[in-house]
Amino acid sequence: MRRLLLLLPILLVAGCATTPPSDPKPAEARNAPARQLAGPGAAQLVAAAEREWRDWGRIAVEGWPVALDRTPDATPELFDKLMSYWSATPDGPGIINAHMHFRDTIAVPSLASASLDPVSGLPFNVVPANVAISSYNTPAWSAAFISYAMNSAGVARSDFRPSSAHVFYMDGMIDNFLADPQGAAFIPHHVHDHAPRPGDLLCYDRSASPLSNWEARMAERGRSRPSHCDIVVRAGGGTIDIIGGNVMDVVLRRRIPTDAQGVVLPPPLERPPFFVVFENRR
Repeated sequence: MRRLLLLLPILLVAGCATTPPSDPKPAEARNAPARQLAGPGAAQLVAAAEREWRDWGRIAVEGWPVALDRTPDATPELFDKLMSYWSATPDGPGIINAHMHFRDTIAVPSLASASLDPVSGLPFNVVPANVAISSYNTPAWSAAFISYAMNSAGVARSDFRPSSAHVFYMDGMIDNFLADPQGAAFIPHHVHDHAPRPGDLLCYDRSASPLSNWEARMAERGRSRPSHCDIVVRAGGGTIDIIGGNVMDVVLRRRIPTDAQGVVLPPPLERPPFFVVFENRR
């Protein structure tokens, strides 16, 4: 018995030193070469997305966090950014007017807020606290961001129809592809069939009954559906970087995993699934 007790620590150490062989796929993915831009049009779209991301403070995350530590204040610079995004959409003027009215209403102290300085006894106005940029999240501006980036990149309206809803500009890109598969600027692919390159769009479905692929969208074309697209700005080494607007209230850069061939891996089960990658042919 005593001998067995003395041998037990040795056996435990030996057991800890033995580890199962690692799965070779992660290493293969990490060593995968960077995927290059499709062309000058894709480069301009990446540049537009990265320029906006820098202006928002270069906020970047890894994987699938649910929130940022802090939502930025609605500074004049960020407010102007949002208004410029909306200006790229057909219904932007009405939304801009509503946001400006809201901003002016909360920015001007009312007479009722007047108070007395405890030292001089003279009245002074109480300045309202800063308002978070998330106060302007209704309606959501993620599709307006994509529309603005496309416009900044010089994408023709015949190739991309700006919209305040992702599914409606997606409908336009799908229509163009079906009408002219060889000449269309954006080609829809099944997510598991196409490794994204910088300048592509990666889209997911936020509805309770998500679409499985882009063809399923054609049965309901023209109807609203909650969705989202991000612009791919880097690809290779087992990950891609994507930039999107109104993601956790900001223009956010996210890094998500791919397999060794560069195909995007599915998100966690509790997150909306990807259903289409639009290849940028410009």
